[in-house]
Amino acid sequence: MKDFFEEIKRSVSDFRKINGPIRIISHIDCDGLTSASIMTAALQRENITFSLSLEPNLTETILKQLSLEDYKTFVFLDMGSGVLEKIKQYLPKRSIFILDHHHPQNMETQFHHINPHLFGIDGSIDISGAGIAYFFAKFLNEKNTHLAHIAMIGIVGDMQEKNGLSELNKMILDDAVKSGKLEIKIGLKIFGSQTKPLSKLLLYSTDPYIPGVTGNEEGVEIFLQELKISPDKKLVQLTQEETKELTTAIIIKRLGSEKNPEDVIGPVYLLKDEPEESPTKDVKEFSTLLNSCGRLGKYSVGIGACLNDPNSKQKAIDILFQYRLELINGLNWFYANRNSSVIMEKPHFVLINAENRIRSTIIGTVTSMISNSNLYPSNTILVSMAYTPEGEIKISIRTTSRSNINLKEVLNTVTRRLGVESGGHDFAAGSIIPMEKEQDFINAVMETLG
Repeated sequence: MKDFFEEIKRSVSDFRKINGPIRIISHIDCDGLTSASIMTAALQRENITFSLSLEPNLTETILKQLSLEDYKTFVFLDMGSGVLEKIKQYLPKRSIFILDHHHPQNMETQFHHINPHLFGIDGSIDISGAGIAYFFAKFLNEKNTHLAHIAMIGIVGDMQEKNGLSELNKMILDDAVKSGKLEIKIGLKIFGSQTKPLSKLLLYSTDPYIPGVTGNEEGVEIFLQELKISPDKKLVQLTQEETKELTTAIIIKRLGSEKNPEDVIGPVYLLKDEPEESPTKDVKEFSTLLNSCGRLGKYSVGIGACLNDPNSKQKAIDILFQYRLELINGLNWFYANRNSSVIMEKPHFVLINAENRIRSTIIGTVTSMISNSNLYPSNTILVSMAYTPEGEIKISIRTTSRSNINLKEVLNTVTRRLGVESGGHDFAAGSIIPMEKEQDFINAVMETLG
């Protein structure tokens, strides 16, 4: 860890020597938006001129476009490590800073390459892109500790809190609490506690999954009737006694499940300056708010919400509603087309070819939701495809449970046969392939996973 921080300090030292405007490129998901927000605030504090854009993928086409720009310094946030050779090819003689936590293409450090994997730290669970951006900003100026809560949104958005925070993420949490921006409460770790009525909260709860209740409207009604709790109440509106009874009942319901029933209780991270019952109050809900902005292409709104612009926050809440509708439409299409020619369900894997029926920017989220739905047995691999606006195909891969299956390696095995690179983490990976290789990819999946 010491070497990791030394590399950040060295990079910051060289960053301070830069003259001229800086070009920043960041990813579009919650982790990317929070990374961009942190860097935006940090550079504004230093009065450094910069230009920022957000991209769903760092493709060869994007790098070609960047190579035509006059900037001498490029900063890549939450992306870049998977395409080191392409960056080297298209941006020679430029000053390059890569702040990324995904598996690197190789272990070379020809750039200012801040990646935890280069120092024996697991970027999928120990630190997110926003976390790296935060430490960079903190070493740039100690006053940037007031941005720690934004990094926490990125950490939670990247699901790095699910099994407890790592040492690096705990450092960021401590800074967020000390800054007065964030508070921790112990309670039910269930999504939507601030905004959803219990009837919907329990119906759609997949983490934790509640046997006989999740996905069962009648089960939800009976469950709440037995507890004598109104289905219209939100979790945050319950009395202390009602909360205790509800928590106990959920644990009892889960006693026969594979998971530890105690995992429904734990730390809940709340933003102190945000109003109660708002999607910006709970860090987990805020992360979904940002994902909605990123996945629907409203990047500036997401960054504005992170940086506390009231107008952007209201717009983000409206976008969240549209995002949920798109996810529901995507799931409805999936369920309506199971066992058709575009959804192939095999004993150990499922191949979903959404073509242009689901946005390429949300296909990964839809796949994750299907993987968490208890529809398929444990260790089933889900591979999904969706057309991009640029005329390519976005690939996403997930599994029905976190296991020893390294999804990045699985996808790499398939895409290498097509001469294409893939990236991501052990538990969630993706790739972009040319449209003309659509059938070749399907054949490679069938042969490799079959």
